[in-house]
Amino acid sequence: MSATRPIHPDFLAHLQRKDADLIDLFLDARQFLLEAHPGANELLYRTHALTAVFSLSDRLGDAYCMLPIYTSHFNLGFNKGALLPDPHKLLTGTGTLIRHIDVSAPGDYRNERVTELVRSAIEFAKSDMDKPSKAVGLTISKITPGK
Repeated sequence: MSATRPIHPDFLAHLQRKDADLIDLFLDARQFLLEAHPGANELLYRTHALTAVFSLSDRLGDAYCMLPIYTSHFNLGFNKGALLPDPHKLLTGTGTLIRHIDVSAPGDYRNERVTELVRSAIEFAKSDMDKPSKAVGLTISKITPGK
């Protein structure tokens, strides 16, 4: 595994409250996505889930994948998964756009089929962008500190 960017302190404060096994799994999945696209911008949110979103810009609309962490599990989400080719039927969900893969072990995402799906999501996001972004490789917290 190559070096990765540090976890933003706003996000880390909430992540540290999760179970150690869940944290380790999340960190590995995050690393997997950053290895697939080192220039990804990481947008961090805390709503009903603690979520790291991977985007081509500093805009949520240009996002392609996300890792929402719930109380005791997380998913590998695809922001426009309903529009992606999914020949191996990896994606689940019934939303208009978002689809996901349930994650309980690294093998759920560290495989060639998911790698292909992530690449497809990145390419789709590039073709769907309104304009190129100057933001590259940033971590942007949308989390209110202390809340």
